Amino acid sequence: MYELVRIVKSPARPGAHRTENRLFAAVKFRRSRSVSADRAAASVRGAGQEMAGRTKSGASERKTARKNDPERTKEDILEVATEEFATHGLSGARVDAIAERTRTSKRMIYYYFGGKEGLYHAVLEKAYADIRTAEAALHLEDLAPEEAMRRLAEFTFDYDEAHPDFIRLVSIENIHRAEHLPHTNSIRSTNLGIIQTIAAILERGRKAGVFRAAIDPVDLHMLISAFCFFRVSNRHTFGTIFRRDLSEPGLRETHRRMIGDAVIRLLRGEAEAVVTPALSDSHVHQRKRPRA
Repeated sequence: MYELVRIVKSPARPGAHRTENRLFAAVKFRRSRSVSADRAAASVRGAGQEMAGRTKSGASERKTARKNDPERTKEDILEVATEEFATHGLSGARVDAIAERTRTSKRMIYYYFGGKEGLYHAVLEKAYADIRTAEAALHLEDLAPEEAMRRLAEFTFDYDEAHPDFIRLVSIENIHRAEHLPHTNSIRSTNLGIIQTIAAILERGRKAGVFRAAIDPVDLHMLISAFCFFRVSNRHTFGTIFRRDLSEPGLRETHRRMIGDAVIRLLRGEAEAVVTPALSDSHVHQRKRPRA
């Protein structure tokens, strides 16, 4: 605060007024300095309270947003869980790691999915639903039979190439001999759609006279899936053994065209073999035939 200075009146003497003025100036300076300090302290307290209020408000808003949007929370969990299971498998995946990366809690994950296996089942369902949804968006029913079948083969090729986590998840479930698929709610019904789509294309092609071979839709689906799946699932072992880089753009385009050509020629009933570029001696070591 400020100090009080008492001035006792005394008989006038030389310099008395100057002394009095100096005393009042000192009081005024000390009071001004004290008031400035008070204002500064109040300003700091106000800023601190405002910052604390904003932090508390922001945290509250985020918490409220998460509570009000459980679907968004589940989507975030499934996205991270897909990567976790695809990388570490069902046994190696950790729910704690998923919770940490999604800024949720293990308890919340168990609340939404019932446990680690329940979360794995949900990841499998979403993985299959995603590719089936993308296939439906192609609107193959609007294309001519040959164009539709080639488009489906090339799409499958591109999708598998762009979604290695899907390939890993399916491979992991095959390691478990598909023991978890029966516990899912929708995978069978979800995958029936693509078989119905292929069957409809085949029927249109036979009626138009462009497809002559009688091919079962499930077999054709397996043919397309097998080639496209193998290129991703086995690219490392296959590439190491045969010294071929399956990610090389030129070879990738050759394989993409090859699967489309193979499917169309099969459906046409043509007997010609699908011809691919000749391999160099560094890739394939041929035995010399003994002279007769």
